[in-house]
Amino acid sequence: MPTIKKKHKRKVDVVVVSDIHLGTYGSRAKELLNYLKTIEPKTLILNGDIIDIWQFKKSYFPKPHMKVIKYITSLVTKGTEVYYITGNHDEMLRKFVGFQIGNFQLVNKLVLELDGKKAWFFHGDVFDVTMQHSKWLAKLGGVGYDLLIMINTLVNWVSEKILGRGRISFSKKIKNSVKSAVKHINNFEETAADIAFLNEYDYVICGHIHQPQHRTIVNDKNQSVEYLNSGDWIENLTALEYHNKKWKIYHYQEDEIAKKLNPTDHDHENDLGKADLKNKDLFQQLMKEMNVIDKKLQP
Repeated sequence: MPTIKKKHKRKVDVVVVSDIHLGTYGSRAKELLNYLKTIEPKTLILNGDIIDIWQFKKSYFPKPHMKVIKYITSLVTKGTEVYYITGNHDEMLRKFVGFQIGNFQLVNKLVLELDGKKAWFFHGDVFDVTMQHSKWLAKLGGVGYDLLIMINTLVNWVSEKILGRGRISFSKKIKNSVKSAVKHINNFEETAADIAFLNEYDYVICGHIHQPQHRTIVNDKNQSVEYLNSGDWIENLTALEYHNKKWKIYHYQEDEIAKKLNPTDHDHENDLGKADLKNKDLFQQLMKEMNVIDKKLQP
């Protein structure tokens, strides 16, 4: 199987990934790992909903999902700055905001200066009315979404393996066809931009709504801000990359190098298979990864 040597990895100043939802049936952990192995980022920003703690009760956390965490840990120990911004599905981590070990930091939001411009990073659930007023309804919707993705995964397996056709996304088609969903997305983007104008940010970078986007928003005072959304690693398989003073949306489906990697150590893992880790074991593994960082950074 092909591998990517360090000298052949793409150097990127900043990489933003969000909405990975590790611990759910729809998470495309194998594809994300392939992508991460093709790049050498100076800064990696995990912009919320990385580990789906809402879904922990079903005890689903297969090996490819843990391999993503382990690989990110290896990036930290090799010098990559990693910021974990909390989201709504991993909101339990908000009680630990401020935690820092080596190059790893856990935060609720982040402002960085990029080549003289201010970039504001946050997950985006603060704008979600459902999250603010009916968290139980949001969680119920999350379960329904996960079920839809599970069914979609089975349909795509039949489409690709038996019928020889491409993948389809049920939820993406629904979002794009329902006017209220489109309106919600537009309102989300405009609200993010309005706050960016007030704080004189040049870039506003979000996740949460699973809609990759990069556009310039101009207000009635002729002020402009670049709005970016990193999308997700369930349906769109997208990230944001900043390099040479420019932002771009990365699309895994267009990356032939990453798609050809297919690491042998997780290539045959079944996305719908039995969980490999129980909740208690999972937390022990996460703590173990933190200890790995601590030990490697000690003088």
